[in-house]
Amino acid sequence: MPRIAIPWAHSTNLAYNKRALPDYERAVEQAGGVPVIIPLDKTPAETMKLIETCDAVLLPGSNADVDPAKYDAVRDPRCAAADPARDMVDELLLQDAYNMRKPIFGICYGLQSLNVYRSGTLIQHLETPIDHEIGRKAEYAHRVNVEPASLLARIVGTAAFVTEVFESAGADAEGEGAGPQFAANSSHHQAAGRAGDGLRVVARALEDGVIEALEGTTTNHWVLAVQWHPERTVASDEPSRAMFKAFVHAADERHAQLAGEFESVAR
Repeated sequence: MPRIAIPWAHSTNLAYNKRALPDYERAVEQAGGVPVIIPLDKTPAETMKLIETCDAVLLPGSNADVDPAKYDAVRDPRCAAADPARDMVDELLLQDAYNMRKPIFGICYGLQSLNVYRSGTLIQHLETPIDHEIGRKAEYAHRVNVEPASLLARIVGTAAFVTEVFESAGADAEGEGAGPQFAANSSHHQAAGRAGDGLRVVARALEDGVIEALEGTTTNHWVLAVQWHPERTVASDEPSRAMFKAFVHAADERHAQLAGEFESVAR
């Protein structure tokens, strides 16, 4: 089974880690992967030894915000404090993943971390009609519209759906020329601004246009990041399960490829 690297969500907020990380671990396990938790309190050398044993990278959410200096912006006072230890480990994970073409799945803060790593920018505080910070108080916060010609559209496929909540409000499940649409939760106050190098926007919130998903543009490297939290809804939501299954499957395939490459070098 493929080993999936998951860093601590936060370097000092251990209560947040204890509350958040089990959802990611369960989602990976149910999809057939082995979660490998990456601590944030080790030396870079110790961290790299652990990272190198993994086949893919899952970047989880966090209650920190990426330091705006990393994308050449003046800090908005509404930003949360940065977490330098989390940023350092994310950068090590992403460097290894891009060097070795290991699959990457970013979730919420993970999307933002990935985008900044690839020289993209963030909107430091959202001000739209949608409450993107509603968190666990609502299972579904808004709809997501996916680009038809995208990895994400292929993953969710016929699993895409609109909940009865939105149907009762008169929402159409499919707009003209639109890709899959489905309802998603939301626990963030920031979002991607300009997409980073080698990334493209593949989903937006239908109601306000906020970027909800990015994916890689390189065909031989599986890279996907979403702004919502599919790990919270794998038990009840088919699109959430489909994303984790596709991610773990990509990790399994890359594991086999890497094993073959190293075996050929050894020969």
